[in-house]
Amino acid sequence: MPNMLGLFKTAKGPGNLALLESPVPEPQANEVLIEVKAAGICGTDIHILHDQFPYWPPVILGHEFSGQIVQVGNTVTDYHAGDRVVGEPHTKACGRCELCRTGNIQLCAQKRSPGWGIHGAFARFLVMPVHLLHRIPDEMSYEDAAVIEPTANVVQDVLERGRVEPNDTVVILGPGTIGLLSVMAARSAGAGRVIVVGARSDAALRLPKAREIGADEIIVAEDEDPVEAVKRITGGRGADMVVEASGSPRAIASAVGIVRRMGRITQIGLTGRPEISFPWDAASWKVCTIMFNLSTGFTCWDRAIGMVASKKIDVSKIITHREPLANWQPVFNDLENACGLKALLIP
Repeated sequence: MPNMLGLFKTAKGPGNLALLESPVPEPQANEVLIEVKAAGICGTDIHILHDQFPYWPPVILGHEFSGQIVQVGNTVTDYHAGDRVVGEPHTKACGRCELCRTGNIQLCAQKRSPGWGIHGAFARFLVMPVHLLHRIPDEMSYEDAAVIEPTANVVQDVLERGRVEPNDTVVILGPGTIGLLSVMAARSAGAGRVIVVGARSDAALRLPKAREIGADEIIVAEDEDPVEAVKRITGGRGADMVVEASGSPRAIASAVGIVRRMGRITQIGLTGRPEISFPWDAASWKVCTIMFNLSTGFTCWDRAIGMVASKKIDVSKIITHREPLANWQPVFNDLENACGLKALLIP
């Protein structure tokens, strides 16, 4: 095959993104070669742009993808050319450490995932080990399938670990892609009231979208103290669960005031900072459960695929950009300026 174009992080430091040619990868015995049909831009990719997330350059970015298998390694028997797939980004987990042996390969210290540790999906082709693949239904579009990975994060963090209960009041901090997926996930689990907290910069696009997909209440943090607003809405009780999807230090600190006593806070957003201020004693007095989350386990993937296929989580409602790789820079700019939600690059 001829060379392919890929969006590379070329060197350490802020910036240093460039479209470069590279050879089409060859699948090893237990791998498949996938033609990428759509690839989503994640907040992690923005962090890598600004040198705020670990990565090993030169490396092709992108870990959210869907595609079609075009070649299989010589020991692969359960997948074939033509299969439509998505894949878990846990490549090079060692398989021997305590975390791997207990089924938590996503947390293995040796893991080098596509998009930051090894070449990723912002290119026409990528290779994936066969044990990380999941088939997608024929009726699911490749564009919707490219949003399975962030949906799997939300299914794990909000439903599997956060355990939304029927009639729960759920407050979601941050109306970006993850926050909006969390709105739909909470609704699917029977939440009684969903409240979204955003900023004035979210007013043009993100907050109206939150209302459209099922938020009952919208709070603009600059206009009303979110803690006092939630107290008002809940009669002083507070939220059963807070989903922190913003990565904002101020929002993170507010979660403790928002949650009810013995309520739950589930973290998804990353700050990109080495440390932030947090009201530790206030959280102690609340006796709240705080769940930190990273990446995705096995069980949430097929659940996410099923929920997207059934439209319980309708990811098509949050896709705002579908652009060729050559247009990566204006798309990144739109996302950073709150002028987009889920953006797809089509290699």
